[in-house]
Amino acid sequence: MIKINKGKRFQQAVDAVEEFLRRTKGKDQTSSHTSADDKSRRNSSEERSRPNSGDEKRKLSLTEGKVKKNMGEGKKRVSSGSTERGSKSPLKRAQEQSPRKRGRPPKDEKDLTIPESSTVKGMMAGPMAAFKWQPTASEPVKDADPHFHHFLLSQTEKPAVCYQAITKKLKICEEETGSTSIQAADSTAVNGSITPTDKKIGFLGLGLMGSGIVSNLLKMGHTVTVWNRTAEKEGARLGRTPAEVVSTCDITFACVSDPKAAKDLVLGPSGVLQGIRPGKCYVDMSTVDADTVTELAQVIVSRGGRFLEAPVSGNQQLSNDGMLVILAAGDRGLYEDCSSCFQAMGKTSFFLGEVGNAAKMMLIVNMVQGSFMATIAEGLTLAQVTGQSQQTLLDILNQGQLASIFLDQKCQNILQGNFKPDFYLKYIQKDLRLAIALGDAVNHPTPMAAAANEVYKRAKALDQSDNDMSAVYRAYIH
Repeated sequence: MIKINKGKRFQQAVDAVEEFLRRTKGKDQTSSHTSADDKSRRNSSEERSRPNSGDEKRKLSLTEGKVKKNMGEGKKRVSSGSTERGSKSPLKRAQEQSPRKRGRPPKDEKDLTIPESSTVKGMMAGPMAAFKWQPTASEPVKDADPHFHHFLLSQTEKPAVCYQAITKKLKICEEETGSTSIQAADSTAVNGSITPTDKKIGFLGLGLMGSGIVSNLLKMGHTVTVWNRTAEKEGARLGRTPAEVVSTCDITFACVSDPKAAKDLVLGPSGVLQGIRPGKCYVDMSTVDADTVTELAQVIVSRGGRFLEAPVSGNQQLSNDGMLVILAAGDRGLYEDCSSCFQAMGKTSFFLGEVGNAAKMMLIVNMVQGSFMATIAEGLTLAQVTGQSQQTLLDILNQGQLASIFLDQKCQNILQGNFKPDFYLKYIQKDLRLAIALGDAVNHPTPMAAAANEVYKRAKALDQSDNDMSAVYRAYIH
């Protein structure tokens, strides 16, 4: 019964549309002939099927209340004879047609279906035949709004395809402060999307960060000479000393662990300073304090060299992926000369003005990161001791405003007990210590960083220095 009702409602709607079209296009002779033929076919079909379908007649209204009433009065309407039918409009006669054809045995109500109206077929073969629902891929949209076409592409193409289709260009944004951001859409694009500089590149220090940086420089076609105290990099030339690398290269990058290592690299035996000559360029990517980097800049420039500080924000994975954030300050011309290198190693780089600004900004960034990591560890241990599920806490955090890759990865490290270093705990503690000193130098309190620093110092005392920074969690459970 439900199928009958639904099918007849559809037939009723279709016939109503047909009637409207016939009235509005009455002057169209072809449409009139088609309408007249349709009426004749319906009348003849009705006359043929009347003897066999009297008990099955139903009249459906547009509302559910009228349906029930009309169903109870079906027999009365059918027995009223042809006079009543003759007075009804074509729309009403169409509503009363039987779904069965003469000569077929009666079916169960659940098997009854409404055949497609012949006039619907006529409409599809007539005025609507020329309508195309969707252009094919080989047929471009003509006379279309290009912005709308772009919207359609954005809704239909796979994100990965759209992402790869973006050409790797620089986006330079000048800010009122005078700082500049150079942004690359995809730093891990295939070779050729970056035009490598023709300058010879040197790199000193192949630790967690340096190794990934050099790999991306090589991948993007740069010529690189490296030096490291303990290892060499496949595909790169090997320099015997820092001085030799600097003397044979146009631009030399360095990335070491702390202020002492940075000074030793430049001022020590066979150090960078011995290879500096007028025009030679030195870029220090280490995270150190502003006083250290200012001292290094002065000695490099005093020998006729050019200096740029460029510490990086990220971890080993981001370094490997070429998605670091580079904070630069110093020689603006050298910053621009390093453009292709920064594109290869990072997703974004910022020029922050005079030497020392990048060091200060980097320490502030790592102060926030280190304090956040300690808070995450504190929250997970508090959940544990109060009988709450640590995994549920992570799930809740991941659904809220704090959700981030950093949060998820560090929590996973803790839940799995996997503290393989992605950012050494000893280095984040060093950065917290330097950030606190930065605050002290300008008489600015940093109580949150000071508290976090104490927790990391305890973790170091528990022999966690060479583990990932997420191992600060162990300071709370011992």
